[in-house]
Amino acid sequence: MMLYGVFKPVFDDSPREVMSLSELNTLVREAVNRALPETYWVRAETSDVRVNSSSGHCYLEFIDKDERSGQIAAKSRGTVWARIFQLLKSYFEQETGQAFRSGLKVLVNVSVEFHELYGYSLNVHDIDPSYTLGDLVKKRKEIILRLQKEGIFELNKELPFPSLPQRIAVITSPTTAGYEDFVDQLTHNKEGFPFYIKLFPAIMQGEKTEECIIDALDGIYPHADLFDVVVIIRGGGATSELSSFDSYFLAANCAQFPLPIITGIGHERDDTVVDMVAHSRMKTPTAVASFLIECMGREAGQLQELESIIHAGITARITEEKAILQMLATRFPIMVAGRLDNHRYRLHAMTTHLSVLPQWLRHHSEGIDEISPRIQRAVDAMLSKRVTFIDALPMRLRSTYGTIFSERLRKLELNEQYIKMVSPEYVLKRGYTLTMKDGKIVKYSVELSGGDEITVKFSDGERKGTIL
Repeated sequence: MMLYGVFKPVFDDSPREVMSLSELNTLVREAVNRALPETYWVRAETSDVRVNSSSGHCYLEFIDKDERSGQIAAKSRGTVWARIFQLLKSYFEQETGQAFRSGLKVLVNVSVEFHELYGYSLNVHDIDPSYTLGDLVKKRKEIILRLQKEGIFELNKELPFPSLPQRIAVITSPTTAGYEDFVDQLTHNKEGFPFYIKLFPAIMQGEKTEECIIDALDGIYPHADLFDVVVIIRGGGATSELSSFDSYFLAANCAQFPLPIITGIGHERDDTVVDMVAHSRMKTPTAVASFLIECMGREAGQLQELESIIHAGITARITEEKAILQMLATRFPIMVAGRLDNHRYRLHAMTTHLSVLPQWLRHHSEGIDEISPRIQRAVDAMLSKRVTFIDALPMRLRSTYGTIFSERLRKLELNEQYIKMVSPEYVLKRGYTLTMKDGKIVKYSVELSGGDEITVKFSDGERKGTIL
């Protein structure tokens, strides 16, 4: 009876050739070598790049993705032997400014190899950096265009820059020499400007750079009102480690941050995307420090100019007020005497007219005798009131003059006191210094150069020196 669905092996008694797996793989290797004896230029994306620390060989995977779905369509192991890798890595990073890492689109010259034990792989002999550079430039343009379309590319640049950028949030690695130079230059600036620095540590090289800087920005954000600016600096390091600063997410965070961002990540090539969206871009950490000191110097210079203008204006006003007071002191007695003489004359004329009034009334009016006493009393009262007014006039004039003189004198004293407070001598006593060159005040550091002789004035004297 036939059992359906059960496999029944069929044995062939004819002779057949049997080989081991090693023998079969050897045949495959020989077939591959015969079929693909040359080297080939291949487009692919790097993945899982790792370097053996002892041998120096680089092991990686090459992958090819479907353009529509983004799924991996092909994959192959790759090897760059140590001798070739040292040359290719240096050449590639110098030309592209990027580390040889995973996720790069590359054009490599490879030979095909099949090993009996390790299987199929590609040996890398050469690389074309221009292909990768073109892809990187394309990605940067896409990031910039995306930021512009979203309307955030210029946001940080549009923030008003503080007049006195003293409170500084610094994002960098605390172990770098660049950070030490930055802090040293600010804290020991020749002008003695005070700066307040708060470090927010971050990794500035490698794959975690983007994540660490964004975390640092998130740490600053809740306390943004305590700072004037944010400084992102990177003390040296390979140019190939700058790819993290061409990140969309890092650039978007910087562009939308509510404080002005200054970058100084230490490179001379084209700006990174983060440099482009930052409020200000400097080449190095020390250049950032010099920029902040110059900002303070400009404000100090403007304050000195205002101080000079106010001092000159108040001095002129005091001189004018003194002249007015002297004129009043000279002319006031004459004015009072003239006023008194005028009133006396009017009183005399009134008395004369009133003395003839009763006689005129008796001559022209009947029954005037009945009202004459009333008129006389009215005249006497008027004369008495006038006499009292004239007698009190000198005292009133002296009182008025005294009040005016006191007010003018008080204003004069207040102006003199203000001049003393804004005078250079008073400012020096508060701990500031005054730097002079050829008898003129030095307002900006760029006015000085090596070999210049300067005089630094203190509250208790002055010292001379030479700029190195």
